[in-house]
Amino acid sequence: MFRTCRAVCHLIKRPGCYWSLRLSAEKRNRFVPLEWSRHYCSQGDDISKNKQKVVVVGIPNPFIWFRTRIYYFLIRAYFDQEFRIDEFSDGAKQAFAHVSKLLSQCKFEALDGLVANDLLEKIKEKCRLLPTNHLQALAADLCDIMYSTPGDIGIYYDDNGRKFVSILMRFWYLTSAHIPEETPEGSKVFQVMFKDEGSIETRKLITANYEFQREFTQGVAPDWTITRIEHSRLLD
Repeated sequence: MFRTCRAVCHLIKRPGCYWSLRLSAEKRNRFVPLEWSRHYCSQGDDISKNKQKVVVVGIPNPFIWFRTRIYYFLIRAYFDQEFRIDEFSDGAKQAFAHVSKLLSQCKFEALDGLVANDLLEKIKEKCRLLPTNHLQALAADLCDIMYSTPGDIGIYYDDNGRKFVSILMRFWYLTSAHIPEETPEGSKVFQVMFKDEGSIETRKLITANYEFQREFTQGVAPDWTITRIEHSRLLD
């Protein structure tokens, strides 16, 4: 689980796709950053990578757009007055990059507490059946996440009166892993081609869905847990 009381992570983008974290003890109820800073892309990376640009164009569904804004209002009004979807999305992106790398390396013990127990058991079985190239495709560097957006949002109570909020995040990221253009179930994988001086680099743009859930019952630690993981038919 992501410890979120009394800490907020600020993402700072540096030259060469360097990302670090800065903590603030004055805010609470946010994604707690990992206990270390990480260089997701080193300063020595090809300069040409900094020139790559992917533009995502789309027309949002007006009904979904309006509904999610209502949910944001309800979360701030009845659960967390400091909730901001932009801050949440930044934290979710970090969590996605971290968890996806652990999955690709089959380091399941490190996922304990980050991923719901019942989901983790299912993920273990699925990952053990994946070929090496599909495992590699699960990993998403923070610099390779081209686009992310919140999806479905849910607010609900169980029979014991416990309160929960769930937010589904959708991610589009690039991978160099060698995977078929079409998965066995027929899901299309997009290809993005970057052309440099005398060389061509082909990378695939694939999608992933991660659902984050937090219990807002009084007295419960303000932690977000991943309760759903899908990787473009690689790991559904």
